[in-house]
Amino acid sequence: MKPSPVKPEFFPLTPERWADFEMLFGPRGACGGCWCMLWRLSRKDFERGKGAGNRTAMHDLITAGTSPGILAYLDGEPVGWCAVAPREEYPGLDRSRLLKKLDDMPVWSISCLLVRKEFRRKGLSVALLRAAIEFVRERGGQVVEGYPVEPKKDEMPAVFAWTGLASAFVKTGFKECARRSATRPIMRYVIKKQSRG
Repeated sequence: MKPSPVKPEFFPLTPERWADFEMLFGPRGACGGCWCMLWRLSRKDFERGKGAGNRTAMHDLITAGTSPGILAYLDGEPVGWCAVAPREEYPGLDRSRLLKKLDDMPVWSISCLLVRKEFRRKGLSVALLRAAIEFVRERGGQVVEGYPVEPKKDEMPAVFAWTGLASAFVKTGFKECARRSATRPIMRYVIKKQSRG
């Protein structure tokens, strides 16, 4: 009899989990020293801080009490990350011709999805997206917005899919709201209010 697969667990990133975040992002800070600060900083500050500077900026954010996303764990080991925060915390999104605001609706943005290489293609992105929806729901948010990639070919290098793949968003129940480029839909998930019974 096969042992049942271990279910992932999800926790907000807090100062106590910083070492796990560092382990997941590795010495390169995930993608070229980004430390998930690309959308949070001006282009100039981001480029100047690549590596140690961006790492410090993220650490400062967390120690100041902000929880900028959730970590996924399997068997107590960090295996995935989803950055999710109110869109206004990501001023860089409005610098993007493709990702600028659709309307004045207050949305929470999923700006990054990272899954460790050996755990990819196992449904962890979908599980992370579901956990992100719960994270937003618990904080009173109503709409979650994502900016995934929909590749023209089946295979795409992971380095280009750091905002997630559209297929994972569709499986989670996100709906396409706009598409300013053939491969970059903007997708939303509307959180239904739970009835009190």
